Amino acid sequence: MRSQGPQTMTYSAAAAASLAAAMHADSSVVALGEDLGRGGIFGQYRGLLEAFGPERVIDTPISEATIAGSAVGMALTGLRPVVEMRVVDFALCAMDEIVNQAAKNRYMFGGQGRVPMVIRMPIGIWSSSAAQHSQSLEAWFAHVPGLVVLCPATPQDNHSLLRAAVRNADPVVYLEHKELWTLEGGVDPDVEVEIGSARIAREGVDLTLVTWSRTVHESLAAADMLATEGIDAEVIDLRTIWPWDRDCVVRSAQRTGRVLVAHEAVQVGGFGAEVVATLAEHTEARLARIGAPRVPVGYSPPLEAAARVGSQKIADAARRLVRGGEGRGRGTA
Repeated sequence: MRSQGPQTMTYSAAAAASLAAAMHADSSVVALGEDLGRGGIFGQYRGLLEAFGPERVIDTPISEATIAGSAVGMALTGLRPVVEMRVVDFALCAMDEIVNQAAKNRYMFGGQGRVPMVIRMPIGIWSSSAAQHSQSLEAWFAHVPGLVVLCPATPQDNHSLLRAAVRNADPVVYLEHKELWTLEGGVDPDVEVEIGSARIAREGVDLTLVTWSRTVHESLAAADMLATEGIDAEVIDLRTIWPWDRDCVVRSAQRTGRVLVAHEAVQVGGFGAEVVATLAEHTEARLARIGAPRVPVGYSPPLEAAARVGSQKIADAARRLVRGGEGRGRGTA
């Protein structure tokens, strides 16, 4: 039966609905992690325990390595586990299981085993939560062969990409943002999103803003600011960090001649550098990037604000790029 069309949902409700649909459709899909019985700390599992019972919605001890290791074993024996790490910061306790077991198994054993697991690790600054709860580590996982890395920015994509992640035959690092859970938007349960496809969130001709996760919304706000000054910015939401949609970004760069990559993660070694390097190799666009300073996120509001990459900072960087004050390449300035 097809759905009744788009509905307004929060980012967290969209994820819960997507996972519920996947569990109804496939009895091999299970969820495990801390606090799932009470719906997850962000409500992203709300109603699932009541619908599927404790054998498929499994509350675990506080041991990330145990949770991830158990899920690898489940996946190798035919299940499709969805693993809850609560926040990406806690997943560091499970890095051996994720990087050395889940990511490498298919390669090391000649394809005899597959690890179709989804590892949910909310990323990003979490207001007033300080350095150990506010990291964006997508570049770490993009660096690891064998992992797929997704960063949904909207309720629709959190529904569609989670469904695609559950169906994927290899391990998926699924990075929702900690401050998007209450974001509302239209969700059509029938919409499919292919892993590796970007979304043009706003069309423009003067420069391209490439971004993902919560920074998509900051970039759209920056584009609105720029529009009042006669600068027409295109905004591309990558959605997928690995594989990423090089073709979409290259086409836009060739059309606009200027590209600014913006992300909330620390700029040093961030995935923005990969995007800029690829564009430097394949286009003559003027290029720049903006990310967070290389400091831990502070607890105090002024220090936290200094670590954020907001719309004003993005707009300022875009103006400099358009006016020719930074970047490489011929561009059109």
